[in-house]
Amino acid sequence: MNAEINPAAPHHLPWFITAPGASDGLFTAMIIFLIVVLLLIGVLYFKLHALPEHMAHRTSKVQMEFVAVLAVLALFTHEHLFWIAALLLALVQIPDFSTPINTMAQSLQRIARGGRGEATEAAGAAEASSPAIAEASGADTSPAEAEPAHDRHAHGLQDVSRA
Repeated sequence: MNAEINPAAPHHLPWFITAPGASDGLFTAMIIFLIVVLLLIGVLYFKLHALPEHMAHRTSKVQMEFVAVLAVLALFTHEHLFWIAALLLALVQIPDFSTPINTMAQSLQRIARGGRGEATEAAGAAEASSPAIAEASGADTSPAEAEPAHDRHAHGLQDVSRA
C-alpha cells in the first residue's frame, strides 16, 4: 500500500478527519455525549413521573398509596390519563371521614352499654381491681365482672347481668 497522499487531495485536512486505521475521536466523544444525554433524559422522565407521589407524601396514607398505584399504572401502560389523575389527586386534600364515624361508633357503644361515661368506667375499673373494696360494698366479684365491659365485648362474652 502506498502511504503517499494523492496530489489532488488537499494538504491541510480538518482535525476531525483521521488517518486510515486510527480511532475517531469525534465519534467517541459523540457516543459518550449521547449516552450521558440519554441517561439525563431518563432521570428527568422518572423524576417527573414520580412527582405526584412526592406531592402526596403530605396527605393521608390511603391517598398516598392510591396516587402511587395510579402513577405506576401510568408508567407501565403509558396512559397519561392515570398520571393526570394521580397528579390531581395528590393536589386535592381528601377530607377525613373516618374520625367522625369512629366517634359516632364509640358513642353508640357507650349508649349500648347503658350510658356509662368515661368517669364511671374508671371508677368501676378501680372498684373491680381491689377485691376488698368490692366485697365491702357488696358487689359481685365474678371473673366476668372483673373484666371491663369493652373487653367482654371484644372476647365475645355476653353480659348476663344486664339481660
